[in-house]
Amino acid sequence: MAFAGDEGVGRDRTGLPDLIVGRLRRDVPLALLDLASVFVCYLAPLVLRFDGAVPQAYWRSFLGFAPVAALLHLLCNYLFGLYGQMWRYASVQEARRVVMAGATAGLLVMAAVVWLGTDLRPVPVSVAAMGAVLSLLAFGAIRFQSRLFAFRRRTAASDRRRVLIVGAGDAGAMVLRDLLRNPGVELDPVGMIDDDPRKFRLSLHGVHVLGPRAAIPALVPKLHVDEVLLAIPSANSDVVRDVASLCEEAGVPLRVLPSVREIVGGRVTARDIRDLSIDDLLGRQQVPIDLDAVRAILQGRRILVTGAGGSIGSEIVRQVAGFDPSALILLDHDETHLHEVLVELGPGGDSESVLADIRDRDRVLGAFMRIRPDVVFHSAAHKHVPVLETNPEEALLTNVMGTANVADAAAASGAQRLVLISTDKAVKPASVMGASKWFAEQIVRSLAGAGCVYSAVRFGNVLGSRGSVIPTFLRQISLGGPVTVTDPGMARFFMSIREAVLLVLQAAALARGGEVFTLDMGEPVNILDLARRVIRLSGRVPDRDVSIAIVGTRPGEKLVEDVVDPAEVPLPSGHPGIVVSRPPIPDRATLRRALRELEGLALEGRSVELATRMKQLSRDALEPIEVGGVR
Repeated sequence: MAFAGDEGVGRDRTGLPDLIVGRLRRDVPLALLDLASVFVCYLAPLVLRFDGAVPQAYWRSFLGFAPVAALLHLLCNYLFGLYGQMWRYASVQEARRVVMAGATAGLLVMAAVVWLGTDLRPVPVSVAAMGAVLSLLAFGAIRFQSRLFAFRRRTAASDRRRVLIVGAGDAGAMVLRDLLRNPGVELDPVGMIDDDPRKFRLSLHGVHVLGPRAAIPALVPKLHVDEVLLAIPSANSDVVRDVASLCEEAGVPLRVLPSVREIVGGRVTARDIRDLSIDDLLGRQQVPIDLDAVRAILQGRRILVTGAGGSIGSEIVRQVAGFDPSALILLDHDETHLHEVLVELGPGGDSESVLADIRDRDRVLGAFMRIRPDVVFHSAAHKHVPVLETNPEEALLTNVMGTANVADAAAASGAQRLVLISTDKAVKPASVMGASKWFAEQIVRSLAGAGCVYSAVRFGNVLGSRGSVIPTFLRQISLGGPVTVTDPGMARFFMSIREAVLLVLQAAALARGGEVFTLDMGEPVNILDLARRVIRLSGRVPDRDVSIAIVGTRPGEKLVEDVVDPAEVPLPSGHPGIVVSRPPIPDRATLRRALRELEGLALEGRSVELATRMKQLSRDALEPIEVGGVR
């Protein structure tokens, strides 16, 4: 009897009968088609052998021969796994099985015909041989017809985007094969490009190699290309920029495969195709890091990160967590960002949060005395130049006085190291923000020899950080433009967040006290060029899909930032790509008087005078007679 929930009599819970029925529905028609093919493939050579006038004896013997030949072929097909397959996704391995099954059955048929001797042969040997070959071809055509005639479907699908593939190497071949197998990707490969002249005019999976990448602008209109795919994972930034430029000239977007370091298992598929990223265009090499040296100062230590919810601070937290500290303390005044980082770290571990503002001296000192950190990464700061230019009090209270609170608390609590996150805008500062970070550096360096190893790390703009230029560009593009650039000559140094934090960690390991570390950041990137690149990576064409507007420089901006102060003598750091300098230690009493003066202006609300005085003091201190201090 059946109980409630039974699927029905004769059907177990595994669904096995359904599986058998489904397989029979799929394989029986295929076997019948194979049977008909064998009959036709042996009949046609027999008729042709005798020009249509087949002797009556051969007709009679063929009626007994054909079922035996068909049985041998179907048996070999079954033994070699030609049934129960999803032939839509068949590859070389399945094609090899078709050949082996057809060849084995053909040899058996030939052996039987030859063994019977001349008098008893049901068909001539030539007919048996030709029938075996035709049967093999028929089996292959039946199973691979969806692949052989896929071009018809691609032509009929008007909604598929026509793609030109750059790179006819291993990655290009893999992604091309995947595109041809999977119509659902909706990309129709119409040609390939490769700079190797030996590949010109060759064909790969039926798609021709049409020339070098310089031919892209001519081929795009000729082939009605909708987008270009760069399928060279090992391509350096020069190649990426050149292809991107050619695509811009041709008026088509460029997409890419992952770089070599992103590919898992050495294989790529159509799913790996992604939009062009700014990292692809800038092509910065990640700075190497001495992991052993970094581990030596972090492993088993109590690490505190200020500004832990910010772009740089949160990345410091993520990377430090990988070095097994005994405790990881996250300090920030923004509860939302602090919560997000804690959730990302996950439950467990030895991380804890401190919701506090670094401007609150007593709160910071109390937290430090309770936690007793060994290493402090001070990344909490205001960073936006135009905003701070009109709000100098906030720049002073957070970037300057807040740094003094953190530095003093580190010394009082017995911290071994403190690394200040600074900026290239602190060199010959022209803005309130730059001046505030210059003062932060002076505060940290003035404490050299106080029992804690103090150092500062300067770097340029960070790709993708909150409020930085690239997210701003992307937001403007999403709104349809225009993308705003302050000046055609504006240029900035860029690095990834990961690279910036690697430098911070390495600096902490290299520091002996009083140093300023700067990454060798290469050449500055023109912001107008950057705007064009960001528009391209968003899948649009500059000046056609999205316009660019020149809006004029803002207060406090330089056209090009300085990386190293001319008054600072760069020294070898013992680490490639990192420059270290040891500016003179400022006089503490003089620095305290300057800070009291600035704090007084802030408390009196004299914003204009405060901004002017901050810039003046930081600029005057660069003169040789100042010996690195404040008057």
